[in-house]
Amino acid sequence: MQIHLTNSKTRKKEVFEPIDPKNVRLYVCGPTVYDRAHLGNARPVLVFDVLQRLLRHVYGDKNVTYVRNFTDVDDKINATAVSRKEAGAPGTLEELVHERSNETIDWYLKDMGALGAEEPDHAPRATEYIAPMVAMIEDLIAKGHAYAAEGHVLFAVDSYKDYGKLSGRSVDDMIAGARVEVAPYKKNPMDFVLWKPSTDDLPGWNSPWGRGRPGWHIECSAMSHELLGDSFDIHGGGNDLTFPHHENEIAQSCCANPKGEFARYWLHNEMLQVEGKKMSKSLGNFFTVRDLLDQGIPGEVVRFVMLSTHYRKPMDWTEKKRAEAETTLRKWRGLIEGVEAAEVPTQVLSAIADDINTAGAIAELHKLASAGDAAGLKAGAALLGLLSDDLGGWDAVSFDLSALETRLAEVRASAMETKDFSEVDRLKTALIEAGVEVRMSKAGVELVPGTAFDETKLDGL
Repeated sequence: MQIHLTNSKTRKKEVFEPIDPKNVRLYVCGPTVYDRAHLGNARPVLVFDVLQRLLRHVYGDKNVTYVRNFTDVDDKINATAVSRKEAGAPGTLEELVHERSNETIDWYLKDMGALGAEEPDHAPRATEYIAPMVAMIEDLIAKGHAYAAEGHVLFAVDSYKDYGKLSGRSVDDMIAGARVEVAPYKKNPMDFVLWKPSTDDLPGWNSPWGRGRPGWHIECSAMSHELLGDSFDIHGGGNDLTFPHHENEIAQSCCANPKGEFARYWLHNEMLQVEGKKMSKSLGNFFTVRDLLDQGIPGEVVRFVMLSTHYRKPMDWTEKKRAEAETTLRKWRGLIEGVEAAEVPTQVLSAIADDINTAGAIAELHKLASAGDAAGLKAGAALLGLLSDDLGGWDAVSFDLSALETRLAEVRASAMETKDFSEVDRLKTALIEAGVEVRMSKAGVELVPGTAFDETKLDGL
């Protein structure tokens, strides 16, 4: 099976050829763990979860190494720790920072697990790799690619001729389009921080440049190098990371390890919208994964909606898509009950291997369901992380709505003759208030219990 991936570095869809088929390596930028993961944070998790499933299917489970990091050096984490200390929480500030990171990492893993995301082989924390970061910074200084100034260490952008190639921007364009920190110790406005000083009241580590902490970009360069080497196959993340984070990662890593390639293939997923608008607190459409789960929306439904759009297109979360996904998954789970999975159908595998085309793969699953191929449906869905036992159970509904479907259909047919739709409206309103989605068409009436379904509200109907 040949895999094709759209490489952000070349802006082309390319045949994926691993450096070593027995050691396929994938690195994905993980979250900064200062709070609950919002819905947009889940998109790269699910996209690259499908990719690592595909790689393991093609190359063998033991021949793939998947790394996704945690950034646990952050001002917001520090702020929470400081406020807890001021409120009288026991422990040093460093211990409270670690406590907060543990708390949010645990939330993250549980929330992503609820969406069916498998945990990576390695989930390094930035705070565990300070020594390799310091060593890489020292090496960059020795090679003339970085310089120390007033307790800071900065990467000299002018020292790397290919700076800007990933994002396709000139340095002038980048200065114009970015909020560049103006500092007197910078030789070039685009030079970025590798190390910065820490005050006594904030966490820090000793270094040749004084007590401080690493810049964000050096973290991923050091962790990926330690776990995957000078060269590895795929680096992924959201397209909001292309510049400056990934651009800076490339500059650091290629200058520190000039004989390596760093990452051969760069993959970036597009952003998420809600009901056609950018998700933001100001618009009132901002929510976390846990918010959805606590509303009773099954994680499998969230996963299905996310994967129904190609990763390189903006993904729009809508209530309509949520309801349709739930209906589809209920039907599919009914079809596969008691069925043994077959081999993954070629058409499903081909779709996923064509630049992680999960939307195309789901279209193929619909065809398999329509054809009654339950064994193929189950196997194909498994490669997408759907219809698994781990995500099951939510679709069980104890209340049989078929009698109400028949009654509503009869009342509707009568209303079409008499032109009096009052009883149709009464029944429809009662059903909706009970959390039932009412679908009426020429084909008939369909009642679908939603996540807020309450059968007690149907008493008397």
